[in-house]
Amino acid sequence: MVYREGEREKTVTGVETLREAGDEEAKRAWSEPKEGDRGSHARKLVQQRTAIPRRPRFLPAACGDGKTLGSRPVSSSSKDWPLLWDTGYAEVINAQKSISNEDQAMCCHINIMKAESCARAEGASGIKPEKDEMIGQELATTNQSDGCTALVAFYLQGKLYIANAGDSRALLIQKQSLLQLSSEFTPEVERKRIQHLAFVYPKLLAHEFTRFEFPRRLKREELGQKVLYRDYYMEGWGYKIIDEADLRYPLIHGQGRRTRLLGTLAVSRGLGDHHLKVFDSDIMVKPFLSCIPEVKVLDFTKFEFLEDDVLIMATDGLWDVMCNEEVAQITRTFLDDNTVNPSRFSELAAHLVHLARGSLNEHQWILDNNSPASYDDISVFAIPLSRQRGHDN
Repeated sequence: MVYREGEREKTVTGVETLREAGDEEAKRAWSEPKEGDRGSHARKLVQQRTAIPRRPRFLPAACGDGKTLGSRPVSSSSKDWPLLWDTGYAEVINAQKSISNEDQAMCCHINIMKAESCARAEGASGIKPEKDEMIGQELATTNQSDGCTALVAFYLQGKLYIANAGDSRALLIQKQSLLQLSSEFTPEVERKRIQHLAFVYPKLLAHEFTRFEFPRRLKREELGQKVLYRDYYMEGWGYKIIDEADLRYPLIHGQGRRTRLLGTLAVSRGLGDHHLKVFDSDIMVKPFLSCIPEVKVLDFTKFEFLEDDVLIMATDGLWDVMCNEEVAQITRTFLDDNTVNPSRFSELAAHLVHLARGSLNEHQWILDNNSPASYDDISVFAIPLSRQRGHDN
């Protein structure tokens, strides 16, 4: 499971793990507040310990997040603490933005006790809005206002569920084929949904934004002229006469990786961000964010997975500089060259992270082909699908 840009870890069901097992001081402070302080000591302790994102517990204790701004060591899962299915994991922090990886990862076994719970899990279509509201309430209790995107792989009774709300990606790689199992949700991709919401609830734009999309920013001297535009019901472009309202900042603006929603976010789905506002305004961004993930199901009974068939789950730091075909080719070559290494999937994840991070050339991170490398946080899971045998129960 990959949780993007969050400051806490949660299970697939949204259960809070802020107070981790072993964090006895926090537990005592929370459950036994000092007389007269009504738990303020606990809250302060939790705030202090959540100021920096916690790293996955399966990483070596000395993995560190780079003690110097710009330092980018690659950390990977330890062979002394094997993950489920011999899964490999590796990560690296961003360059020049923070000293901590803002991605959060989790790999765990979840026990489902009741038969009816299993039925609900198999038929799950996504996270309910009420759960997202609970996340907002939990963040408020610790004086946090962050949000995150999420990519989750959940295996149950012979089926693998891939749920994505954000810009991470899951890719199934086999010897002769590859299959993308998730779609990134960006303002460009969800233009129609976002524009339609602004059409139904125009007050959300507060007379500061226009829902129409234009090929470029319009200028005042163009008033009364004809220009190309798109609205929520349009596949292609049409023409309209520019009026005063069209000079407002576009609801969706930019192209490619530079596209922003309300000039603020590069994603259109995620959890949290309940109090996020457009800079220097009272305009809320949350109404345009959807917390509902897209869920795809992979029926294992219809596949005969081989030893080197692998599911790559990675945050956008990888995909910003590598396409599906490139990741697939690198993966196949690496596994072909490492057939007997028991830590091959952990080393595969680290290899992908190393390649996407590139090397530091004076003050720039560059790839082997001298093009710009990824400056973002990079987190990669490499999950061998043949290892699921024996885990069906």
